[in-house]
Amino acid sequence: MIIAITALKGGVGKTTTAVHLAAFLQTLAPTLLIDGDKNRSALVWSREDKLPFYVASQAGAPGLIKKFTHIVIDTQARPEPEELEDLAVGSDLLILPTTPNHLDLDTTVKAVELLKTLNANYRVLLTKVDSRTKNPQSAREFLTEAQLPMFKTEIPLLVAFQRSPSLGVIVKDYPDRRAKTGWYRYQDIGKEILEIIPQK
Repeated sequence: MIIAITALKGGVGKTTTAVHLAAFLQTLAPTLLIDGDKNRSALVWSREDKLPFYVASQAGAPGLIKKFTHIVIDTQARPEPEELEDLAVGSDLLILPTTPNHLDLDTTVKAVELLKTLNANYRVLLTKVDSRTKNPQSAREFLTEAQLPMFKTEIPLLVAFQRSPSLGVIVKDYPDRRAKTGWYRYQDIGKEILEIIPQK
């Protein structure tokens, strides 16, 4: 299975999503995370060697791919249309994370307009959701009205997501009582993915 995480805007949880979905898929079969972002965020996250899967740069990945059952690609922010086309053709699923912020939602709609012309298999994922506000519901209504395919599960706004990279761990291993909630949500996303792309 090849899954690409992409967005036309930074700060929407792209790398966080790539890391945690790679961690979920690793529980099923060997998984490689390819860090295609110029910021190298996933590679920096993996420096402590505590992540349960292998992380490689885009340049270093070709020789490794055959060794892994699942591939997760953390793309660069704001990919060019040609890159989106390559991702659409080469991936089983494209995931577009977005926060409930209006500007992020608008940018996601623009990304989807590009993907529709490519006949891509994609899903929108709401991230950094603060349940104390009305934003999540209005964001879901906005995406529904725009007829965009969405994950049923949303990713909550948690301090653990911000701080776990500095320790080099996924959120379930961060010492905070709410952290495991974030991991459970990504597990649910992973289960939804398995429904979208049944395993052979």
